[in-house]
Parts: sequence; structure tokens; C-alpha cells
Amino acid sequence: TVLVNGPTGTGKEVISNLIHHFSNRREEAFVAVNCAAIPDQMLESMLFGHEKGAFTGAVQPNKGLVRAADKGTVLLDEISEMPIALQAKLLRVIQEKKVMPIGSSQEVEVNVRIIATTNKNMLEEVQSGRFREDLYYRLNVFPLNTLRLTDRKDDIPTIVANMLFNMDLDTETKTKISLEALNDLEDYHWPGNVRELHNVIQRAKILCSNNLILPSDLIFDSKETGQATNTAEVLAAKFQNTATDEVAI
Repeated sequence: TVLVNGPTGTGKEVISNLIHHFSNRREEAFVAVNCAAIPDQMLESMLFGHEKGAFTGAVQPNKGLVRAADKGTVLLDEISEMPIALQAKLLRVIQEKKVMPIGSSQEVEVNVRIIATTNKNMLEEVQSGRFREDLYYRLNVFPLNTLRLTDRKDDIPTIVANMLFNMDLDTETKTKISLEALNDLEDYHWPGNVRELHNVIQRAKILCSNNLILPSDLIFDSKETGQATNTAEVLAAKFQNTATDEVAI
């Protein structure tokens, strides 16, 4: 089991995919579940399955995502949001390699690797009673920590190059970025980490002229100013400047 801990937008799911891809389970299923996005009453059924008639609406059996990923990998994203009651059931899956569907009296053997991610301090979650200590230590066999983008600014040129390469895969023309624009990216504090960087590069690719991203094409999220980002204003200014240049010519 692997526990990936780090701020939002730092690539925890990317790391999880890489672990699966380079493992001997890579030919099997990779199933990702966001524990924070699914209601508590649905999460148990989705993960561990249910028998027909186990509850209202269970018109047919469902083996659940854990069994669907048998011999593969299950990613439990934002594991700290999993309800305490389900944590005990997950602990048994990890310890005994068995799962019991809702409404069943018989356990089913499973063989999955569990990868869990979180953006919280798990020791604090354990101490506050919101997360089981025994489950934490079962998950924390191979811990990995991701860094904020501001703590790894030397990686920004490589990340940007990769983003532009992927965005240009289906086009013959390739987008370039000026050194001045790269310097601006490295000087920014990146509260949204790599996810925010991706947004900025996508905007810049749309706004740039002649497939060259300049500093004027970079629109940063204005989270700290309390004002919403308005790409239309920058685009209007760009059109106005272009029109003025044409008149001058």
C-alpha cells in the first residue's frame, strides 16, 4: 500500500497512475474513487458491492469497484474524507484480502493494491479521532510526499514543455514560449500549484499570436485579490491593440 500526501494540485493522482503503470499489475484495472465526492451511504456500496435486495433500489447485485479491480490497483483519493464506519471495512480488505458486500453473509477474496491520497496531515486526523490509527499505519507502508510548485520552481520549464507538447499533439504547428514568459511563470507564487499552471498555459495558448506565448498572454488566477479572472478583458485589449497597430501601419 502507498499513501501519497501533498497539497491540492501537486499531481498525487499522476503519481498513483505511474505507480500502477510501472508495477506488475499494469495490465490489470486501475480504478480511482474520490472519497470526498460520493455520499457516505453510496460509498460503501460503490466500493464493496451489494447483493440484490440488500437495500431499496438494489434491483440487481453489484460486485463493487474493489472486486472490479481484482489483481489491479484501487486509488482512494482524499482518503481522509472516508467515514469512520467504512474505514474499519477497508482495514479488513487490506489485512485479510477479503471484502463482504452489503447484504451478504459471505466474504469474497480480492487481490488489489491500495493507493490512498490526501491533502491533510494524517497524524492530526488520527489524533483528532477522525481517522483510525490502525488504518493509517496499514496505508502508510510506503509514504510519498508531493511538493508545492513554489518549492520546485526549477521544474516549471519542463512541466510547461510537457503541457505544450500534449496540447499540440493533434496540430502541425507547435507552440513556443518566450524566455520572458518563462521568467514570469517562475516568479509567480502558484497557490493552485500545477493545476493552476495548466490553466494559465491553456489560456496563453489560446491568446498568443504566431504560436509564441509572451508575458502579455499570461493570465494568472486572482484568488488573493478576491476578483474573478476575466479572460475576456485581456482578449478585448489584445484585439484593440491589434486594431491600433493596423491603423498605424
